[in-house]
Amino acid sequence: MSKPAKISMIVLISVVVLLVLLAGAIFTASGVFKKARYLDPWKRDYAGQFEDPRVQLAAYGLLAANGHNMQPWKIRLDQQNPLSFYLYTDSARLALESDPLARQTLVSQGTFLEYVRVAGEQLGYQAQIKLFPDGEYDEQNLSESMDQKPVAEITLVQAEAAPNPLFDYMFLPDTNRMAYKSDPLTAQQRQRLEQTNADGELALTFLESPADIRKLGEYGVEGTDIETGLARMNDESAEIFRSNEYQKNKYRYGFSFEGQGTTGIMKHLLQGMITIIPSFNNEAASTKLAVQAAQTAADHSPAYALILSGDNSRTSQVKAGMLYSRLILAGHEQGLVMQPLSQVLEEYPEMNGPYARIHQEYAPGGETIQFLIRIGQPTEDTPLSMRREVTELIAE
Repeated sequence: MSKPAKISMIVLISVVVLLVLLAGAIFTASGVFKKARYLDPWKRDYAGQFEDPRVQLAAYGLLAANGHNMQPWKIRLDQQNPLSFYLYTDSARLALESDPLARQTLVSQGTFLEYVRVAGEQLGYQAQIKLFPDGEYDEQNLSESMDQKPVAEITLVQAEAAPNPLFDYMFLPDTNRMAYKSDPLTAQQRQRLEQTNADGELALTFLESPADIRKLGEYGVEGTDIETGLARMNDESAEIFRSNEYQKNKYRYGFSFEGQGTTGIMKHLLQGMITIIPSFNNEAASTKLAVQAAQTAADHSPAYALILSGDNSRTSQVKAGMLYSRLILAGHEQGLVMQPLSQVLEEYPEMNGPYARIHQEYAPGGETIQFLIRIGQPTEDTPLSMRREVTELIAE
């Protein structure tokens, strides 16, 4: 081999070695070989390891959709009655910037309760749920009131096990932010979704006209653009962003790349690069990606749904969350996925304009829109999100 050829070979080998070392560093920083303990609660046998049926049902409730994946739940087991427990809002898990009135946090209490109810039927218990047994919160001392007053008292009454057809769908991801197929809802799908609101306490409406789809998509983009343009909102999101497997296993709540559907090698590449070079995930880049994702969602949404309440009481907020859980489980049963578009319904000054407009157009009777939801058939699956250990929810 000639001398130039030998030099070229040495250079090539050196480049390959450097690339291998770089890839190794990136994947190590990502935690590619770490076991994803933050996904353990999604396993079908996870709840079964606990003898106490109250803890078992809380383990199922833990899988429910919740705002910002904060999992703002706390339970207290009744020491006198082994079939009774209380659900509290965890005041240490509030998203004070994006959810300053804690409306989304209370909605998340409802999603938890409905999962408990569905799982109870599967396990042979009727979950009797009494909302705010000690009265609603003192809004002037909200955090302290959350610690003192339960959202619900849950009493389990043993009954013959009656498998709930929605139970199996609790183990699927609750939110799909990807593009949906253009197929409209079928009459059967729509009828099944409407059945989730059998008691009629809240209003559940579906919107599928081209005008409504365009208008609601625009609201979704506008809300995202406003929220991501505010430094304090981005700081709040950054604080709960888990950039690698180590952090996800440590915290087990908040945001991660999976939320945008990123999986496999690409997920680990991004996680590793951001871990090594944190500035790679800068605010401008994140904002641009979020708005682009919102526009893609708006362009690929065949239907929307609204959940409205006559007032905006804490009880109504919780009931809206319960309805949403029924809706999403029935949607999964029908091969549908959903995404709640929360930004335009958030209550802080910069969002006042679009918040007022969407209520004027879609809640002219003075109702409160608790949910704006896009619905459709998925074009791709979305991964599961982090969940805490259920034992972390148990308060003394």
